[in-house]
Amino acid sequence: MLRRTNKEIMSVSYVVMLLFVGMIAYLGYFTVHDADTFRNNSHNGKRLALLEDKYIRGEIQAADGTTLAASVTEDGKDTRYYPYGKTFAHVVGYSYNGVTGIESQGASYLLNSHTNPIIRIIEALRGIKSSGDTVITTLDVNLQQTVYQAMSDYNGAAVVMEPSTGKVLAMVSRPGFDPNTLPDKWEDLVNDSGNSSLVNRATQGLYTPGSTFKILTALEYMRENPSSWPSFTFDCDGTYTVEDYTINCSKKKEHGEQDLRAAFANSCNGAFAALGQQLSFSRFYNMCGDFGFNTSLGTRVPTATSKFELSNNNSTWKILQTAIGQGDTQITPMLNCLIVSAVANNGVMMNPYLIDSVVTRYGDKVASFAPASLRTVMTAAEAAEMEKMMEKVVTDGTGSEAQGSGYTVAGKTGSAETSKDVETNAWFVGYATDDNNNARQIAVSIVLEEGGSGGQAAAPVARKIFDAWYENQ
Repeated sequence: MLRRTNKEIMSVSYVVMLLFVGMIAYLGYFTVHDADTFRNNSHNGKRLALLEDKYIRGEIQAADGTTLAASVTEDGKDTRYYPYGKTFAHVVGYSYNGVTGIESQGASYLLNSHTNPIIRIIEALRGIKSSGDTVITTLDVNLQQTVYQAMSDYNGAAVVMEPSTGKVLAMVSRPGFDPNTLPDKWEDLVNDSGNSSLVNRATQGLYTPGSTFKILTALEYMRENPSSWPSFTFDCDGTYTVEDYTINCSKKKEHGEQDLRAAFANSCNGAFAALGQQLSFSRFYNMCGDFGFNTSLGTRVPTATSKFELSNNNSTWKILQTAIGQGDTQITPMLNCLIVSAVANNGVMMNPYLIDSVVTRYGDKVASFAPASLRTVMTAAEAAEMEKMMEKVVTDGTGSEAQGSGYTVAGKTGSAETSKDVETNAWFVGYATDDNNNARQIAVSIVLEEGGSGGQAAAPVARKIFDAWYENQ
């Protein structure tokens, strides 16, 4: 009996010991791998606030090491300084009365130090606050400045990305604000609902996509008619009437007899309204969901949810409007950039990211972030066909102002109606490919509020971006 009892006690002891070892192992794993993730969780704000008293926020740098945000200590008070003011305001963010942008995404590193523990102990003993780690971003200073200046006449947003990796090279939202003057301007900014200057329109702005949405309408039509879509024809006389509803092409321009490729290049509303009536909108709804509508994208860069509301039970007017990118459909500039980037990347949508790596104040590597895919949204064959159609937009259609020298552009223009009393929002989405190196691509998504024609207002902005990128490579 005693032997049996001892055996049971030993068994329980082994179990307890294994549990203890497992707990220690998990604690070690958590400390090495997951601690920064939990520190940066949005629900862990109180802990991050406490870290502000312990650490001096680390620097935020551009991809080339240029300082975008740094802490300055005067009279024992730490103040955040942003050398480029409004130019990087939304993407870099701020840490006054809340935390936004990279200041928020990288907070677990900026408010933590991975320098030699001995140095930190010495600083603690001397009552000195340790400097946080340095966050190195994917942002390109020259490109960011180019985008900001090219949009100077308009409010709106732009996202510039590397399609094959998801690296965000530039992100601009206008109107902006100077993060250096937030303490003085805060009340004015939060109460200025008309401009919403603090909102990052690139990721949080929801816009009617206009004709840029015809990328998805065309793709759905091709999927539902895999063998017959090349024979689609439409004779455009400038208007398209069904029942009591009329859809007009821009300025009621007559495009004449067109196949799908020509209708896409001409951005013919009549043709797309007609083919839209032939679609299965349950299938269309599902496809748009695959592309990121009506769902959290799950991206590394927090982004508002784009909306596609059409199903099979809708009015004729709603169907016609939705097919041409009007109606209730809303999209963020970020998602529009991801869509065209997927076309450039053989159908694979990459996860956009802004933080490339983290180093200590002495330059020792702390962390690095590799490209990762979100999902495959189309086949390579579909992407190749869509590329041809988008190239035709620039060579023979509405996007000719995006053409430049030394690179080939594939794109789509859009002029999205928001109110009868104001100009349309001007869109251009697309990408450029280096004529000498097919692997060197850059994608853009640009929306200019009340800019009018996408081809006349937004496409030239895209060309300036492409020129700046390839001239400096």
